[in-house]
Order: sequence, then structure tokens, then C-alpha cells
Amino acid sequence: MLSKVLSATLVGIDAAPVEVEVDITNRGLPHFSLVGLPDTAVKESRDRVRAALKNSGFIFPFKQVTINMAPADLKKEGSAFDLPIAVGILASEGVIPADGIDRYMITGELSLDGRLKPVKGSLPIALRAREMGLRGIIIPVDNAPEAAVVDGIPVYGLESLIEVAEFLRAEKDLAPYRIDLSEILKRASRYDADFSEVKGQEHAKRAIEVAAAGGHNILMIGPPGSGKTMLARRLPTILPNMTFEEALETTKIHSVAGVLNSDHALLATRPFRTPHHTISDVALIGGGQYPRPGEVSLAHNGVLFLDELPEFKRNVLEVLRQPIENGEVTVSRAVASVSFPSSFMLVGAMNPCACGHWGDERKQCVCTPSQIQRYRRKISGPLLDRIDIHIEVPAVDYSKLSSDLPAENSETIRERVMKAREIQVKRYREERIYCNGQMHTRHIRKFCRLDDQARNILESAMEKMSLSARAYSRILKVSRTIADLEGSDLIRSEHVSEAIQYRSLDRGG
Repeated sequence: MLSKVLSATLVGIDAAPVEVEVDITNRGLPHFSLVGLPDTAVKESRDRVRAALKNSGFIFPFKQVTINMAPADLKKEGSAFDLPIAVGILASEGVIPADGIDRYMITGELSLDGRLKPVKGSLPIALRAREMGLRGIIIPVDNAPEAAVVDGIPVYGLESLIEVAEFLRAEKDLAPYRIDLSEILKRASRYDADFSEVKGQEHAKRAIEVAAAGGHNILMIGPPGSGKTMLARRLPTILPNMTFEEALETTKIHSVAGVLNSDHALLATRPFRTPHHTISDVALIGGGQYPRPGEVSLAHNGVLFLDELPEFKRNVLEVLRQPIENGEVTVSRAVASVSFPSSFMLVGAMNPCACGHWGDERKQCVCTPSQIQRYRRKISGPLLDRIDIHIEVPAVDYSKLSSDLPAENSETIRERVMKAREIQVKRYREERIYCNGQMHTRHIRKFCRLDDQARNILESAMEKMSLSARAYSRILKVSRTIADLEGSDLIRSEHVSEAIQYRSLDRGG
């Protein structure tokens, strides 16, 4: 008898429907055949399904079993096809009715005793099921909170193969899994860190506020222990709150990558990714035999923090150029070519020299000028040109560290950032960008109007500092953001002067 069960496989961060066809016949010798471009994990499902059926009280058919996974030209991977294969076998044997089971999308891994184990990508699978107008989705109970975020598709979270069979035979009345989305968003949108915990570094705080307000990439340069990492970790706390669409897209990426915390059905705080400097280019950008998201995609809608920037391999840093420019990364392999979103703020931190104490008044630097130049040359010019703000973060003296004076908290700074972002969203509503950091040359010409004094200051700085054309554009972008923070439509001299101060590497360090 032939039965058909609907499941899905992941392609990039989306789910593609897969029809699992099971045919069981008495003709010929007993045989189990699995076709449709399965990978090793899918092929191994035969043994897991056999043991799960037996230990759940069902009989694995001693017959000729042929399973086809259509479309046949789409690579199937992972253990999520265990449950649809088992359901297809039970339907073909008449244990459960074959009619109507193709109105559900079924996915899940089976343990040998028949329990359902969680799988990756339940959120994009639920989104696909809703698009197809299905009756519901049957998944492991541990995946139910994540899938239930999708409104408009009933989600049935079950614990075992026996429960699935009872549900499909209408022997068990099961209500769809429900969640309080507003409560989840409220609970998950809290940050553990706050800018009020940072002592001193007022100049660096101001630069980070400007970066957050305009979506600018930023590089912090300072000796060890000056607070660069502490400042970077608090940057997400002053960024605008995530919209539901942003949260959904970010959660999809983390779900597909298998790094979504089981306690959080939805990511409502902006991601903060901080890979170690020994990371490979594939791990950073994404890839593998079957492409998976890398750190740049896991940082989508959030912050990618690269500490000790010069210690990263040169080829690893160079692959950042495409995602920084395009907001997405395309990974091409022989089996597939997929695109992952990667719109993030890049935050880098580095020492001023190899020993870390060049320019430090408290500790003498032991590096020669050639060693300092060699250390800084590890960061290529093209990558450095894509960073709008370079700031120095000096060591904090004892008087500021021991001060009891209250510092500004993240909520207060975020309010100013959000006001500036609202101005930018309104300004660029027909330009397909949403912040100053995304401006191109035509946007700069159109929206960066300077008064006469500001124009003279910028011209003088260009001549004295020998700034490049790209540095000129970066200064104008940052000046536009500073003006937005003050609610000024015209870029004035004080805005340009402050923006020039945020090009410390152009000023010779």
C-alpha cells in the first residue's frame, strides 16, 4: 500500500517541503530502500525507525519497503525525517488512516524507545506550513514553543511515536500549543548589562552613541584593561528595540544553526557575537559541505564584536567586506548556493601596538616604530575604510573608577538613539535604506547639506590630514548622524568637528 507524508528540509534559512512516499509490498524478498538524495543521517533512520516501532509496540514490516523523498533532486539531510518515515510505514500498514495525514507537516527525530527528540529549524518549518495552508504541524514537544511563535498554523507538540499514532487515529484529543507572545517579548527583551556600569570613558561613550544612532561600524583603540570589551558588550542595550519581523528573522537563523536556547522561543534582544581570533573564514562567513550560517549571520540585526582585531588571520578579515557592503552573504557549493542575511554593526577592538602601551602615560611602550607599523598593517586598508568611526580608549584613572557619581543608563541613551533613528527612517523611506551608515554617494550628495563654516572646516581637515575620498564620505555620514542627534537638518561646524575627531587612524594614531 502507498502512503504520503509531508515533511520539510532546510535550504539556507528557509524550509522546503518534502513529500515522503512509502510503498510496502509482499512481492519479492524483504528489503528496505531509501531514495531521493538522502545524506548519511537520513539513511541511518532505517535502524532508528525499526527500533522505535518495535519498542513502541508496533511491528516493523518484514516486506519490501520503498521510501522516496520528493523532490528527488533536493539534498535531504539530518534526522528530522525519522518521524515522517515511521508515520508513513504505519499508514501503509493500515495502523493509522492514510487519508488526511498529508494535511499535516510532520518532522522529528526518533530515539530507540520511540520518544521524539528536538530538531533544528522548527520555526522556518512552521512558516512554510502556514504558507501552504496546512491543517497543522506535528513536531517534538521541545520544539513546540519555537514553532508556536508563528501565528495562523496549529502546532501540536508530542512526546512519543505512540502519541503521534493516537493523535492521527483521533484517539487523543490534543489542543494546539499556545504561547503568550507579548509576555515572551517582554521577558526576552531584557539585557543583563547597562551603560551606567561603565566608569569614565565619556568620549568613547559618546562615540558609541553616535555609532548606534547612525548604524556606523566602529573601531576602538586602547591599552589592555581600558574597557573596550565592556563598552562593546553594552552597545546592543542602546540600539532600538527589535521589531517582531526582525526578531522572527533573527530567530530563524539561530534555529537553523542549532544554537537557539531552548528557554527562548523568540530572540527579542539584539544578538552580540564575539568570535575568537582563531576562527576560520568558513566559521565566520558560513559554509560547509551543506551551507550553514556563520557568525556574520548569527549577528544579523545585532553586533559582531571582533576583539584583538589584528590577531585575526588576514583572509578571515577580508571575507567580511562583502557582508559589510551588501548586508548578506552568498555561499556557493557544488550541492547548493544559498544566501544568508548578515546586516550587523561591526565593532572592532585593538591595542595601539603589539605590547599594548603605545601612548599610555602609565606604562612605557617597548615597541619600535617599525613594529607598531607592522602591527597596524595587519588590518587592510579596504576593511579599515569600511569602518566609519575610529576612537581612542585611554586607560581610566583611579579617581574615575572609584567615583560614586551616577552614570547615564542605557535607557536614557537609547531614547536619544531612537529619536535619531526615527528621523533617518522618515528621511530614507523611499531610498530602501534605514540609517545613515547605509548611505551611498548619491544619498550623501542629497542629504548631507553643510553650512559655510562646516564646509571650510572639512576642507581644511582634508588638506592637513591628507584624507582620502572614502574618509571624506565617512566624515559626512557621521556628521549627518551627529546632526540628527541634535535634531538639526543642516550640518553645522560643530557636527563636522566632532566627526573629524572620530578618525583617529587618519590623524596618525
